[in-house]
Amino acid sequence: MKQALLLIALAAGITGAAAQQNYDVSLIPKDLLIHANSVIRDEETSIDVKDLDNAVVHIKKSVTILNRNGDDNAHIDIYYDKSDVVKNIKGVVYNEFGKQVAKFSGSDFSDESVGDGALFESARKKLYAPSITDYPYTVSYEYEIKSKQTLTFDPWSPIDNFDESVEKSSFVFSCSRDFNVRYKALNMQVKPVTGINPDKENTYSWQMHSVKAIKDEPLSPYYLDVMPLVQIVPEKFTYYSIKGSFTDWNTLGKWIHDKLLADRQQLPPETEARVKELTKDIADPKLKAKKIYEYMQQKTHYVSVQIGRGGYQPFLASDVDQQNYGDCKALVNYTQALLKAVKIDSWYCIVEAGRDYKVSMQSDFASMDQGNHIILCLPFKNDTTWADCTSQTIPFGYLGDFTDDRTVLACTPEGGKLLRTPKYGTDATVKSRTANFILNADGAISGTMSTTFKGTYYEYREGILTKSVIDRDKILQRIYPINNLEIKHYELKQDKGFNPCTAEDIKLTAKDYASFTGGKYYFSINPVNRLEETLPRDINRQNNVYINSGLTDIDEITYTLPSGYHPEKVPLNVSIKKPFGNYNATMDLKGNQLTYKRRFQLFDGTYSKETYQEMIDFYQDIADADDYTVSLVKN
Repeated sequence: MKQALLLIALAAGITGAAAQQNYDVSLIPKDLLIHANSVIRDEETSIDVKDLDNAVVHIKKSVTILNRNGDDNAHIDIYYDKSDVVKNIKGVVYNEFGKQVAKFSGSDFSDESVGDGALFESARKKLYAPSITDYPYTVSYEYEIKSKQTLTFDPWSPIDNFDESVEKSSFVFSCSRDFNVRYKALNMQVKPVTGINPDKENTYSWQMHSVKAIKDEPLSPYYLDVMPLVQIVPEKFTYYSIKGSFTDWNTLGKWIHDKLLADRQQLPPETEARVKELTKDIADPKLKAKKIYEYMQQKTHYVSVQIGRGGYQPFLASDVDQQNYGDCKALVNYTQALLKAVKIDSWYCIVEAGRDYKVSMQSDFASMDQGNHIILCLPFKNDTTWADCTSQTIPFGYLGDFTDDRTVLACTPEGGKLLRTPKYGTDATVKSRTANFILNADGAISGTMSTTFKGTYYEYREGILTKSVIDRDKILQRIYPINNLEIKHYELKQDKGFNPCTAEDIKLTAKDYASFTGGKYYFSINPVNRLEETLPRDINRQNNVYINSGLTDIDEITYTLPSGYHPEKVPLNVSIKKPFGNYNATMDLKGNQLTYKRRFQLFDGTYSKETYQEMIDFYQDIADADDYTVSLVKN
């Protein structure tokens, strides 16, 4: 009863404080307006763990939106599912002078499913976006979530976005004396204040004040590498009535394997017989696994499934076998079951997937919320192989840039293991093109062009495989911006072996490719792979430069020139070498054969912020060289 009265008093105090807070924008310190689209005026996050299956999260936040670029920061997204109940939503909107102009409550929120086209999903979110166009304005709100699980808690992030500053933000975590936690702070020097509150609970609290905005800059690092964050993880927990504990990756992986994955791989006898029949004449285990993987691809399709435990626990393999669909968890589990039928071991692996950044598990801090996707690892002797089971088209053993080159958690019967996925680096991701064009006397060109795509480039033509000829040619005309381009013949082949490669062959013509003026022909030396966009200027850069993926582009185009003509200008000859990339472009004339060669390489990695100006110059020099125009004069 005392605790209930205390919570009521605290809630009254919070509400009263919100009513008295002055949100006049002129009160914001001037240094917090630099680079800011929004300012967090006050934010209070508290988590009170009452028992393993009872936690209360309270959020109170006020944010001032300075201009339309900050509008998204006023949007309120509240995620919940069957284990989380959202309560007591209320908020107020203030104008520039801190005067109230609107109020809102839970009834003003839309309620929608989380995910894209999920057939089954209990994970949902409540969404509210104030329709304010008079800047600046302030949104102040609070809500509460009552949760029946303690496996994961959202990390506390004082700064939610780039270009957002903070006046004041605080986080308090309360729990019983026997509820042990681990925590880790990233990109902040603030130490927690620990103690015991009046209810004899342990408390951990953090506060930050007057934090300037971090600029959203081109090629910025991953936000967790620059923004302050506190992660907090329990040793013991309850997740949908399943109890467990972990202190490191090994014990977490063991719990996942034993409690979420075990006994979910039974298959109907006829399916086991089917895969055994499919592979009976294959001796090599890797080739056998490839056959089974392709069988799974043909039989199933991907859907997003987020029901109850389904957030972390896969469907039964027998259900996937009957229904022919599943999410990443279910399809990996199903593929494991198929492989198990022919005595091939495999591991269920949790990964943080994404193409813009390669995010690894933190080796020194285990938590359940560090992954968003599941892939499969097959630990063949001296030949570890990986597979993504959600695509119906990619080759066995190919991951692509969605999950390559990062640390993942393999959940094995012996426990969790941190493994590294393969890297498609500069030497592996190669686009190589050769073209032979005849330049006619009327300025038209005709000829052939062949391109191979390897590494993460393998998927670059995936989007046109199923298109009609008309739609395909429209796409190709955007890819290859040659005026008056006509595709006379097109062929695309995909080698889905263990070193996958896509091969493209085009026969083409283009009228008026070269202009004829004053007795001279003029045409672009590089019509098919030009760097069109350069990097924007960035004065007083704050962040280091991050290049996510390496690549190599190789182009060689040979022009057969009209009889009696030769280049008028000094031949193109550019060579640039930088720590982050190389570029070479040359042209050479032999008889009436003009050969253009271009090689561009980019090296992944993190570089100092001073490097950015070098990169601007690098890209500008490449764009200038790619824009080289040949002028032909009579001999």
